[in-house]
Amino acid sequence: VQLVESGGGSVQAGGSLRLSCAFSGYTSSTGSSYCMGWLRQAPGKEREVVAGIDSNGSTHYEDSVKGRFTLSKDNAKNTLYLHMNNLKSEDTAVYYCAVDSRGRALGWEREQKYNYWGQGTQVTVSS
Repeated sequence: VQLVESGGGSVQAGGSLRLSCAFSGYTSSTGSSYCMGWLRQAPGKEREVVAGIDSNGSTHYEDSVKGRFTLSKDNAKNTLYLHMNNLKSEDTAVYYCAVDSRGRALGWEREQKYNYWGQGTQVTVSS
């Protein structure tokens, strides 16, 4: 399984970015059954899960990003997206996409659920 993020950059507060995660190593038909998520790690802070999508397509968001971030998945393109609007300085972090290929019985918000990670993409929001 390979995960490659892109789309990070520097924006001013209130701006928008769209992150993409191209995944490979399994077919889209089996990939569609995996839970995937977006996580971030800010300097000096622990990594946190900000959004997840279940195998049935249900999406979930951490409270601080609800209403601003939207996760979507295109199984035909094997790509996961994170649309980020109204960005704030506290959103500055390295963002990672991740997949749970084992079907671990953990909540989407648990970092331990995910067993494959991308290399990360930097998002910097200036106020």
